[in-house]
Amino acid sequence: MTKMADNGSSVEIVEGCRLPVLRKNQEHEDEWPLAEILSVKEVSSRKLFYVHYIDFNKRLDEWVTGDRLDMKKLQFPKKEAKTPTKNGLPGSRPSSPEREVKRKVETVPLATQVPPATPVPSLPSSAEASQASVFPAVRETTTFKAREDHEPISSLTTNGTARRLIPPQPGRKRKANCGGTDEMIKVLQYNNPQSASVFLPPPEDSQDSSDGIPTAPRMTGSLVSDRSHDDIVTRMKNIECIELGRHRLKPWYFSPYPQELTALPILYLCEFCLKYLKSLKCLQRHLTKCNLRHPPGNEIYRKGTISFFEIDGRKNKTYSQNLCLLAKCFLDHKTLYYDTDPFLFYVMTEYDSKGFHIVGYFSKEKESTEDYNVACILTLPPYQRRGYGKLLIEFSYELSKVEGKTGTPEKPLSDLGLLSYRSYWSQTILEILMDLKPDNGERPQITINEISEITSVKKEDVISTLQYLNLINYYKGQYILTLSEDIVEGHERAMQKRHLRIDPKCLHFTPKDWSKRGKW
Repeated sequence: MTKMADNGSSVEIVEGCRLPVLRKNQEHEDEWPLAEILSVKEVSSRKLFYVHYIDFNKRLDEWVTGDRLDMKKLQFPKKEAKTPTKNGLPGSRPSSPEREVKRKVETVPLATQVPPATPVPSLPSSAEASQASVFPAVRETTTFKAREDHEPISSLTTNGTARRLIPPQPGRKRKANCGGTDEMIKVLQYNNPQSASVFLPPPEDSQDSSDGIPTAPRMTGSLVSDRSHDDIVTRMKNIECIELGRHRLKPWYFSPYPQELTALPILYLCEFCLKYLKSLKCLQRHLTKCNLRHPPGNEIYRKGTISFFEIDGRKNKTYSQNLCLLAKCFLDHKTLYYDTDPFLFYVMTEYDSKGFHIVGYFSKEKESTEDYNVACILTLPPYQRRGYGKLLIEFSYELSKVEGKTGTPEKPLSDLGLLSYRSYWSQTILEILMDLKPDNGERPQITINEISEITSVKKEDVISTLQYLNLINYYKGQYILTLSEDIVEGHERAMQKRHLRIDPKCLHFTPKDWSKRGKW
């Protein structure tokens, strides 16, 4: 508890109070966003307040001094109401309405905060054209025409379960709520084709939640979803600074390193084995004994200075757990799960004369029943905004191509992860559409299934990307994809900046059948 004077009166600040706090925005201008006090401490007779800016990402949370608080607009936390027990049985711990709301907000996956999908003209039914076509919107743009596809298909119901679509029978009217081979759609207005509009429901693994209700957290990951955690301790950053090789990293989030190390001004990590040490002297002594100059495991890719190493979470358990501890400093939507046995870790490194330096990594389940090809993915902050994130994503799909599968990342994605994946999906799909050639003078044709097979991107992600780009249109009784000049020019500019690409010829990878337990 803290008391501060305001206009001669004594005001008591406690955890849970809300008030505007001074901070600098991206333009280095002063702003006063509303913030919540999560903790109060005294250092050298000076009060410090740990604040979380409401509606801002947690990585911006920080310790601030009292002169940055606007005491005139102080909001006190609501008192917790006593909850009566039911049938005389002990009830759960009472909580305030404010905390209850807070808990509900925190349990919703991040992407539910993303603007809802834009309604687009309806896509074809299975009997019309489950293939998407592209038609010119402005002058000479690439066009693709839909073609017929009558195969019976499986579709997804609104709750994500699979069902088999029954082929239309003679004499029966077809229901408007039907799906096609390459898309799952819900027709809202079907009578007038010119005004027909559809919404693509979120895929079963979609980042967006159709009803805003989160599913139960998965408990099978090295870093698994944990939307129900409401512990005040884990809401606060506990590591001040990490020294990793030639870089010093400022963590964004809580990570469960040993308690005695969290009070240190700097936590030292060996950049090759990722062992954590309490002092520079301990690190120097460790480096004389550490023989590693690259991550343990097999090097399965090398081109130029970029290499990828495949690490088995069972064979290299200590390294895998240390990697997860480091990753947790920069991933908020995950919590640590110490059983790394069911996971493979793919670590990207940059080589120089001193060794192979970690740039980023992604993990994936050895056996995924939900077609996940990525469990967690991270580019370390010193290497962000340099194209390495897309390189990690591209590599994950190259592995899926070798495995002969389509894949999707595990949800929820972080805000930065979602942006990276959307950008990668957009560029990959546009690259395919723009490379299509006319067939016998007619518009090029391609199905969503074919796009999925070529890229190994899961069909639901292809559909959501086409919708996100607003490429799907209805024109003269046909369902088409429209590539405008703006989209083409924007794509060409983006691809000119994308210098780092995966070369499949440099990949030396043989997939294993992990269903045979002997492989573990």
